[in-house]
Amino acid sequence: MSNLNNKHLPTSTVGRGKTVTLDTLPEIDHWTNGEINLYHGDSQNYYSKWDTPTVIVSDGAYGILGFEGDTSNHYSIAEWYEPHIQAWSQQATPQTTLWFWNSEIGWATVHPVLERYGWRYVNANVWNKGKAHIAGNVNTAKIRRFPVVTEMCVQYVFEPRIDNLTLQQWLYREWKRTGLPLRKANEACGVKDVAVRKYLDQGHLWYMPPPEMFEKMVTFANEYGEPSGRPYFSRDGNNPLNSEDWIKMRSKFYCPMGFTNVWDRNPLKGAERIKVPTKGSRAAHLNQKPLDLMRLIIEASSDEGDVVWEPFGGLFSASLAAKETRRRAFAAELDSTYFQLGIERFNTIF
Repeated sequence: MSNLNNKHLPTSTVGRGKTVTLDTLPEIDHWTNGEINLYHGDSQNYYSKWDTPTVIVSDGAYGILGFEGDTSNHYSIAEWYEPHIQAWSQQATPQTTLWFWNSEIGWATVHPVLERYGWRYVNANVWNKGKAHIAGNVNTAKIRRFPVVTEMCVQYVFEPRIDNLTLQQWLYREWKRTGLPLRKANEACGVKDVAVRKYLDQGHLWYMPPPEMFEKMVTFANEYGEPSGRPYFSRDGNNPLNSEDWIKMRSKFYCPMGFTNVWDRNPLKGAERIKVPTKGSRAAHLNQKPLDLMRLIIEASSDEGDVVWEPFGGLFSASLAAKETRRRAFAAELDSTYFQLGIERFNTIF
């Protein structure tokens, strides 16, 4: 594979609101500027070489024949995604968040596969494009449904397990092993009833203890629990986990002020929309995502310097947002035209 820096590519063909010609773009397989790595090919060939992801932004098959390799309907989407999901699970950590873009029926079809490979559903977010998304008049008598103006961006986290137990189950098991009454957990944390009611609950009211509370429970358990069972709250049988270890068992999330799970955002058009000069000027990619939404999900689930994966790159909008928010990114795209357009996007903007 060859590596090219921005300076080796032409700088006048793509930009916000500009059209593009491709005859001057070189055919390459890998573009990098050190922080961003873009690959031409199947992402399954690269997952094992990429750095561990904090964020995965999936914007692949919708089942509408929208790009090379896409499926013709939603029935085969689960099969299409499964090898990717399996690979994501092998490379993810408890701090990894997956943002799964798709249609309502596409997401519903893939959801069981995500769960099977350890991805826990958190929230379904709706991109409401508004009535401006409806092109011309829609004959509802013919389509026999309300016009669709939405896409889904569903948040998943990789479910951490210890001894094949969820953290909820593991916390309860470890406390029971101490031989101490459950109420002693309240004493350990210096609270009236929160530890038993939330941290050791085995139902839907369970609440993951903050790091400082977890460390108090660990210290108390190893000081007053049955000596024969020590150490308690240990993964290796030698050393108990501490607050720093516990922080790493949870995905990152920072909700910006004023946002909900409905994102009212007009369809992408104008300056940011990448176009090609064919008959008139048409959009280069039918499903190009807005950079502001990509920045939103990346900043909400990672810190500066963290790694973002974009397995189905398209025009590399997630990677571009990662660059703008000071993250690192690894991405791949099968289609050579999209790949070259994506490279030139980086070249023009940066």
